[in-house]
Amino acid sequence: MNQLPLTVRRAIEITGLFFLGWIIVLGRGLLAPLLMAFFISIMLLPIYRFFRNRKFPDTVAIGISLLALIIILGGIVWFFSSQMSILIRDFPTIQKNVMNHLTALSEWIGSKTPFSTQEQTTFIREQSNNLLNYAGNLLGTLAGSVTGTLVFLGLLPIYIFLLLFYKNLLLRFVFLWFPRERHEKVEETLGEIQAIIKSYLFGLLIQVTYMTVLLGGILMIIGIKHALLIGVIFAFLNLIPYVGALLGNIIGVLLTLASSEELWPVVAVLGTIAAVQFLDNNILMPRIVGSKVRINALATIVGVVLGGEIAGITGMFLSLPVIAMLKVIFDRTEQFKQWGVLFGDERPEHSPMAVPAFRWRGDRIRKFLERKNKIKPPHAD
Repeated sequence: MNQLPLTVRRAIEITGLFFLGWIIVLGRGLLAPLLMAFFISIMLLPIYRFFRNRKFPDTVAIGISLLALIIILGGIVWFFSSQMSILIRDFPTIQKNVMNHLTALSEWIGSKTPFSTQEQTTFIREQSNNLLNYAGNLLGTLAGSVTGTLVFLGLLPIYIFLLLFYKNLLLRFVFLWFPRERHEKVEETLGEIQAIIKSYLFGLLIQVTYMTVLLGGILMIIGIKHALLIGVIFAFLNLIPYVGALLGNIIGVLLTLASSEELWPVVAVLGTIAAVQFLDNNILMPRIVGSKVRINALATIVGVVLGGEIAGITGMFLSLPVIAMLKVIFDRTEQFKQWGVLFGDERPEHSPMAVPAFRWRGDRIRKFLERKNKIKPPHAD
């Protein structure tokens, strides 16, 4: 392929990307649980290897690893269900507070605009009917979504078991794709992908835990109702870059408004979330996950939106580790290095239009940009 003219090679790359995207969209029902199983199986590798090193049979080691995963997921489901039961128990109070807030809002609108209370009531009734129709359609869609989720959850442990059981076969398949002289570089790339994904996913697990405890604990001390529920919802939504934090703030405000007759708790919730998020973004998360692979904000947002379009919430969660994995591969493939640059955060201080050195490929330039942007190489520990 290197013998072909540059324009032909670029045309083949773009065509290949188009067909790859088409295949991903068509096969998202298969690929989403398979990718999720791949990432989870990498997280379970330490448990699996621990029991294998103690001469446990392969299937038993995998079974114990899956059991540990089920216990953790069961704990999360139990926590959510207990918090939701508390929320349902407080429903009469929530209904009363919502009516009080709506009455206050109606009075304020009446004092600032020519719309009377009757006109506002008519408008609200019309919008409520529209909302009910929309909710009916949404419930029909949700029924299909629930079925899809059950299929997803049913396939996940099967895929995890098979990926761990056949991991040596799959690794042999990867090596056979490349000539023997490239095997050392392939081994290095696979090791870096495993290290980065493991570091990233374990970091996210730790992040969810301390965000729930820290945010929920502070809100509980302040005296905010449903503090732990707000904490855990924000912690999980915060895993979705940029978009998740905004949704977490909105849900936190709505839960607080519904649970309180006053407005000061809303300010307290927003202030606490902002403080905890600042602490997380600037101090805790960089130390936990590290800076081995940094993805620029543009690639992150586009990846999250694209992942959401392809596979919904699951796609949003998977987008960042997939981009990180692709960046590692692209950085170590001469033919696709420009795509690694596009995803990365190795930003030159000067324009390549003015400094020709930044137009070139080369390890010296890459290492210089990594130092300038304080990016730790993936192989450095």
